[in-house]
Amino acid sequence: MQRSDYQPLIDAALTEDLGQTGDVTTSALFTAEMLEAQLVSKDTGVLAGSELFAAVFQTVDAQTTVAFHHDEGARLEPGTTVADLRGRATSVLCAERVALNFLGFLSGIATAARGCVDEAARGGNAVILDTRKTLPGFRVLSKYATTVGGAKNHRMGLYDMVLLKDNHIDRAGSITAAVARVRERWGSSYRIEVECRTLDEVREAKGLRVDMIMLDNMSVESMREAVRLCAGEPMLEASGNMTRERIREVSATGVDAISIGSLTHSVRSFDFSLQTGTVR
Repeated sequence: MQRSDYQPLIDAALTEDLGQTGDVTTSALFTAEMLEAQLVSKDTGVLAGSELFAAVFQTVDAQTTVAFHHDEGARLEPGTTVADLRGRATSVLCAERVALNFLGFLSGIATAARGCVDEAARGGNAVILDTRKTLPGFRVLSKYATTVGGAKNHRMGLYDMVLLKDNHIDRAGSITAAVARVRERWGSSYRIEVECRTLDEVREAKGLRVDMIMLDNMSVESMREAVRLCAGEPMLEASGNMTRERIREVSATGVDAISIGSLTHSVRSFDFSLQTGTVR
């Protein structure tokens, strides 16, 4: 993750919060006083987004210092002191909510991802994949957070992998026809994944030597049969209505990967608090 991936989002968030006037509450109470504060975890989970958290404060005031006591990806418990901050009260207080919003959002994604990864490991060896179901503009950050939690990125966008889904296949007339047209257009430039809704479609896609097959909304029994049919090639991805409660059982079928849209589209924000000390 590069600074260019998140700085425009920070700038937009600060503009949204401060408007043209700034923090009218804080500016009425403080001038040049210095403030020390602690970032404290109020939740159980995984830390993600510390770089963004610090960048928000430093965007408002480059003299604000943020010192984290835990590395990215660390497991946190309620009451854990995560970081110390020091800066002008006016700067710290006007940046506080935006910084916490970023940190809570990304740590929530990382925490959800870690829970899913742990469940998959209890059932088998399936890796957890994220999806393109992300808040517009936040894809890079969201997919970064899933990796902090131990998941893997699927394609980043429509530009870096071919994924033939039902609409593509229906339009082309068959899986075979769709794959042929892709190879005619792109050769071997991109990996090809095919969404399959039945075991017959799995057999067809396997015969075409594609890179990956998505098992779309299949029963556990059908997934097991697909694993038997493919015998390790190509890779198999289980997808569709994939709740955390199902992950262990699905991983036990022997599929290579499980994709979960809720990692990024239904995240619960991780709860942090910024506890301030004496203003000097």
